[in-house]
Amino acid sequence: MSGVVTALTLVVNFLYFIEIPNLFSTINIVAIFIVAFPAVSLKYMDYRKKKRVEEMFPVFLRDFVESVRGGMTVPSAFKNISVNDYGPLTYYVKKMSAQMDWGIPIEKVLLKFSKEVNSILIGRIVSSVIESHRFGGNLADTFEALSNTALEVERLRSERSLYMHSQMITGYIIFFVFLGVIIGLGRFLIPSLTGVSASSLTGGTAPQQDLGLEYKSVFRNLILIQGFFAGLAVGKMAEGAIVAGLKHSFFMMFVGILVFTVAG
Repeated sequence: MSGVVTALTLVVNFLYFIEIPNLFSTINIVAIFIVAFPAVSLKYMDYRKKKRVEEMFPVFLRDFVESVRGGMTVPSAFKNISVNDYGPLTYYVKKMSAQMDWGIPIEKVLLKFSKEVNSILIGRIVSSVIESHRFGGNLADTFEALSNTALEVERLRSERSLYMHSQMITGYIIFFVFLGVIIGLGRFLIPSLTGVSASSLTGGTAPQQDLGLEYKSVFRNLILIQGFFAGLAVGKMAEGAIVAGLKHSFFMMFVGILVFTVAG
Protein backbone atom coordinates (compact mmCIF):
# COMPACT_ATOMS: atom_id res chain seq x y z
CA MET A 1 0.00 0.00 0.00
CA SER A 2 2.78 2.42 0.92
CA GLY A 3 4.52 1.60 -2.37
CA VAL A 4 1.40 2.55 -4.35
CA VAL A 5 0.99 5.82 -2.43
CA THR A 6 4.68 6.61 -2.96
CA ALA A 7 4.43 5.89 -6.71
CA LEU A 8 1.36 8.13 -7.07
CA THR A 9 3.06 10.88 -5.09
CA LEU A 10 6.13 10.75 -7.31
CA VAL A 11 4.04 10.75 -10.51
CA VAL A 12 2.06 13.80 -9.38
CA ASN A 13 5.26 15.47 -8.25
CA PHE A 14 6.98 14.99 -11.63
CA LEU A 15 3.90 16.09 -13.57
CA TYR A 16 2.99 19.25 -11.65
CA PHE A 17 5.83 20.40 -9.40
CA ILE A 18 9.04 19.73 -11.31
CA GLU A 19 9.29 23.45 -12.17
CA ILE A 20 9.30 24.37 -8.45
CA PRO A 21 12.66 22.95 -7.25
CA ASN A 22 12.19 23.51 -3.51
CA LEU A 23 8.70 21.98 -3.40
CA PHE A 24 9.71 19.23 -5.83
CA SER A 25 12.60 18.02 -3.68
CA THR A 26 10.52 18.29 -0.49
CA ILE A 27 7.77 16.08 -1.95
CA ASN A 28 10.41 13.54 -3.00
CA ILE A 29 11.64 13.42 0.59
CA VAL A 30 8.07 12.94 1.84
CA ALA A 31 7.67 10.05 -0.63
CA ILE A 32 10.78 8.40 0.79
CA PHE A 33 9.29 8.74 4.28
CA ILE A 34 6.05 7.09 3.11
CA VAL A 35 7.77 4.07 1.57
CA ALA A 36 10.26 3.60 4.43
CA PHE A 37 7.89 4.14 7.36
CA PRO A 38 6.14 0.70 7.28
CA ALA A 39 9.45 -1.21 7.16
CA VAL A 40 10.92 0.87 9.97
CA SER A 41 7.73 0.48 12.02
CA LEU A 42 7.80 -3.32 11.66
CA LYS A 43 11.46 -3.41 12.64
CA TYR A 44 10.80 -1.28 15.69
CA MET A 45 7.75 -3.33 16.70
CA ASP A 46 9.89 -6.47 16.53
CA TYR A 47 12.48 -4.77 18.72
CA ARG A 48 9.82 -3.71 21.25
CA LYS A 49 8.39 -7.24 21.34
CA LYS A 50 11.83 -8.72 21.98
CA LYS A 51 12.48 -6.19 24.71
CA ARG A 52 9.14 -6.98 26.35
CA VAL A 53 9.95 -10.71 26.25
CA GLU A 54 13.28 -10.00 27.96
CA GLU A 55 11.51 -7.96 30.65
CA MET A 56 9.03 -10.75 31.41
CA PHE A 57 11.55 -13.58 31.23
CA PRO A 58 12.76 -13.16 34.86
CA VAL A 59 9.13 -13.33 36.04
CA PHE A 60 8.66 -16.55 34.10
CA LEU A 61 11.85 -18.00 35.62
CA ARG A 62 10.72 -17.10 39.13
CA ASP A 63 7.30 -18.75 38.63
CA PHE A 64 8.98 -21.84 37.19
CA VAL A 65 11.31 -22.12 40.20
CA GLU A 66 8.37 -21.80 42.60
CA SER A 67 6.49 -24.56 40.77
CA VAL A 68 9.49 -26.92 40.82
CA ARG A 69 10.16 -26.14 44.46
CA GLY A 70 6.54 -27.14 45.12
CA GLY A 71 7.30 -30.67 43.91
CA MET A 72 6.27 -30.52 40.27
CA THR A 73 8.25 -32.09 37.45
CA VAL A 74 9.67 -29.82 34.76
CA PRO A 75 6.89 -30.53 32.19
CA SER A 76 4.24 -30.14 34.90
CA ALA A 77 5.80 -26.84 36.01
CA PHE A 78 5.73 -25.52 32.44
CA LYS A 79 2.11 -26.61 32.04
CA ASN A 80 1.19 -25.01 35.36
CA ILE A 81 2.69 -21.60 34.55
CA SER A 82 1.56 -21.61 30.91
CA VAL A 83 -1.80 -20.23 32.07
CA ASN A 84 -0.12 -17.10 33.47
CA ASP A 85 0.06 -13.87 31.54
CA TYR A 86 3.59 -12.94 30.49
CA GLY A 87 2.68 -10.59 27.66
CA PRO A 88 4.42 -11.57 24.39
CA LEU A 89 6.28 -14.31 26.26
CA THR A 90 3.02 -16.20 26.95
CA TYR A 91 2.92 -17.60 23.41
CA TYR A 92 6.40 -19.10 23.78
CA VAL A 93 5.66 -20.55 27.24
CA LYS A 94 2.53 -22.28 25.94
CA LYS A 95 4.48 -23.57 22.95
CA MET A 96 7.26 -24.97 25.16
CA SER A 97 4.70 -26.60 27.43
CA ALA A 98 3.00 -28.27 24.46
CA GLN A 99 6.33 -29.48 23.07
CA MET A 100 7.24 -31.05 26.41
CA ASP A 101 3.84 -32.78 26.51
CA TRP A 102 4.75 -34.32 23.15
CA GLY A 103 7.91 -35.74 24.71
CA ILE A 104 10.47 -33.37 23.18
CA PRO A 105 13.57 -33.09 25.45
CA ILE A 106 13.86 -29.87 27.43
CA GLU A 107 17.20 -29.02 25.79
CA LYS A 108 15.68 -29.02 22.30
CA VAL A 109 12.66 -27.08 23.52
CA LEU A 110 14.80 -24.36 25.10
CA LEU A 111 17.09 -24.16 22.04
CA LYS A 112 14.11 -23.68 19.72
CA PHE A 113 12.74 -21.03 22.04
CA SER A 114 16.08 -19.21 22.09
CA LYS A 115 16.33 -19.21 18.28
CA GLU A 116 12.77 -17.96 17.84
CA VAL A 117 13.17 -15.09 20.29
CA ASN A 118 16.63 -14.22 18.92
CA SER A 119 17.64 -12.36 22.10
CA ILE A 120 21.25 -12.22 23.26
CA LEU A 121 20.24 -12.11 26.94
CA ILE A 122 17.83 -15.03 26.70
CA GLY A 123 20.28 -16.95 24.51
CA ARG A 124 22.95 -16.73 27.21
CA ILE A 125 20.52 -17.81 29.93
CA VAL A 126 19.26 -20.77 27.89
CA SER A 127 22.85 -21.79 27.11
CA SER A 128 23.69 -21.78 30.83
CA VAL A 129 20.59 -23.84 31.66
CA ILE A 130 21.42 -26.42 29.00
CA GLU A 131 25.03 -26.76 30.15
CA SER A 132 23.90 -27.15 33.76
CA HIS A 133 21.32 -29.76 32.78
CA ARG A 134 23.85 -31.75 30.75
CA PHE A 135 26.28 -31.96 33.66
CA GLY A 136 23.63 -32.99 36.17
CA GLY A 137 23.04 -29.65 37.88
CA ASN A 138 19.88 -28.88 39.79
CA LEU A 139 17.59 -27.24 37.25
CA ALA A 140 15.61 -25.29 39.84
CA ASP A 141 18.75 -23.83 41.40
CA THR A 142 20.08 -22.91 37.96
CA PHE A 143 16.85 -21.19 36.97
CA GLU A 144 16.75 -19.34 40.28
CA ALA A 145 20.32 -18.06 39.91
CA LEU A 146 19.72 -17.01 36.31
CA SER A 147 16.46 -15.35 37.28
CA ASN A 148 18.33 -13.18 39.77
CA THR A 149 20.92 -12.39 37.10
CA ALA A 150 18.22 -11.42 34.59
CA LEU A 151 16.50 -9.23 37.17
CA GLU A 152 19.80 -7.48 37.88
CA VAL A 153 20.35 -6.90 34.17
CA GLU A 154 16.87 -5.39 33.82
CA ARG A 155 17.47 -3.20 36.87
CA LEU A 156 20.69 -1.88 35.37
CA ARG A 157 18.90 -1.23 32.08
CA SER A 158 16.21 0.74 33.87
CA GLU A 159 18.78 2.79 35.74
CA ARG A 160 20.67 3.52 32.53
CA SER A 161 17.44 4.48 30.76
CA LEU A 162 16.55 6.87 33.58
CA TYR A 163 20.01 8.41 33.51
CA MET A 164 20.05 8.70 29.72
CA HIS A 165 16.63 10.37 29.61
CA SER A 166 18.25 13.73 30.28
CA GLN A 167 20.79 13.00 27.52
CA MET A 168 17.93 12.28 25.14
CA ILE A 169 16.33 15.63 25.95
CA THR A 170 19.70 17.30 25.40
CA GLY A 171 19.93 15.62 21.99
CA TYR A 172 16.55 17.05 20.99
CA ILE A 173 17.47 20.51 22.26
CA ILE A 174 20.71 20.45 20.24
CA PHE A 175 18.81 19.44 17.09
CA PHE A 176 16.20 22.17 17.41
CA VAL A 177 18.88 24.77 18.17
CA PHE A 178 20.65 23.62 15.00
CA LEU A 179 17.35 23.89 13.11
CA GLY A 180 16.82 27.42 14.42
CA VAL A 181 20.32 28.44 13.33
CA ILE A 182 19.76 27.02 9.84
CA ILE A 183 16.43 28.84 9.50
CA GLY A 184 18.05 32.05 10.74
CA LEU A 185 20.80 31.72 8.15
CA GLY A 186 18.22 31.08 5.45
CA ARG A 187 16.09 34.09 6.36
CA PHE A 188 18.77 36.68 7.16
CA LEU A 189 22.09 35.60 5.65
CA ILE A 190 20.89 34.64 2.18
CA PRO A 191 19.13 37.97 1.48
CA SER A 192 22.31 39.80 2.44
CA LEU A 193 24.18 37.87 -0.25
CA THR A 194 22.00 39.06 -3.12
CA GLY A 195 24.82 41.26 -4.32
CA VAL A 196 27.29 38.39 -4.44
CA SER A 197 27.95 37.00 -7.88
CA ALA A 198 26.57 33.47 -8.13
CA SER A 199 29.12 32.65 -10.76
CA SER A 200 31.89 32.71 -8.16
CA LEU A 201 30.11 29.98 -6.19
CA THR A 202 28.69 27.85 -8.99
CA GLY A 203 31.40 28.13 -11.62
CA GLY A 204 29.32 30.43 -13.75
CA THR A 205 26.68 27.80 -14.54
CA ALA A 206 23.80 29.28 -12.51
CA PRO A 207 22.22 32.74 -12.67
CA GLN A 208 22.44 35.02 -9.67
CA GLN A 209 18.77 34.61 -8.69
CA ASP A 210 19.39 30.88 -8.12
CA LEU A 211 21.85 31.55 -5.31
CA GLY A 212 19.13 31.39 -2.65
CA LEU A 213 17.87 28.07 -3.98
CA GLU A 214 21.40 26.65 -3.91
CA TYR A 215 21.78 27.55 -0.25
CA LYS A 216 18.31 26.26 0.64
CA SER A 217 19.12 22.94 -0.96
CA VAL A 218 22.33 22.69 1.07
CA PHE A 219 20.55 23.67 4.29
CA ARG A 220 17.79 21.14 3.69
CA ASN A 221 20.35 18.37 3.21
CA LEU A 222 22.14 19.43 6.40
CA ILE A 223 18.87 19.18 8.34
CA LEU A 224 18.23 15.68 7.00
CA ILE A 225 21.75 14.51 7.83
CA GLN A 226 21.67 16.05 11.30
CA GLY A 227 18.19 14.68 12.06
CA PHE A 228 19.04 11.17 10.91
CA PHE A 229 22.27 10.75 12.86
CA ALA A 230 21.08 12.71 15.90
CA GLY A 231 18.05 10.42 16.11
CA LEU A 232 20.22 7.31 15.93
CA ALA A 233 22.46 8.67 18.69
CA VAL A 234 19.47 9.53 20.89
CA GLY A 235 17.98 6.04 20.45
CA LYS A 236 21.29 4.35 21.18
CA MET A 237 21.76 6.39 24.37
CA ALA A 238 18.17 6.05 25.59
CA GLU A 239 17.43 2.39 24.79
CA GLY A 240 20.79 0.88 23.87
CA ALA A 241 19.83 -0.06 20.31
CA ILE A 242 20.34 1.68 16.97
CA VAL A 243 16.96 0.47 15.71
CA ALA A 244 15.32 2.34 18.60
CA GLY A 245 16.83 5.54 17.21
CA LEU A 246 15.04 5.21 13.86
CA LYS A 247 11.81 6.59 15.33
CA HIS A 248 13.73 9.60 16.64
CA SER A 249 15.44 10.00 13.26
CA PHE A 250 12.13 9.96 11.39
CA PHE A 251 10.60 12.44 13.81
CA MET A 252 13.55 14.86 13.65
CA MET A 253 13.85 14.66 9.87
CA PHE A 254 10.11 15.09 9.29
CA VAL A 255 9.71 17.97 11.74
CA GLY A 256 12.94 19.57 10.55
CA ILE A 257 11.92 19.55 6.88
CA LEU A 258 8.38 20.68 7.73
CA VAL A 259 9.56 23.62 9.84
CA PHE A 260 12.28 24.56 7.34
CA THR A 261 9.79 24.51 4.44
CA VAL A 262 7.25 26.65 6.31
CA ALA A 263 9.60 29.06 8.05
CA GLY A 264 12.57 29.04 5.69
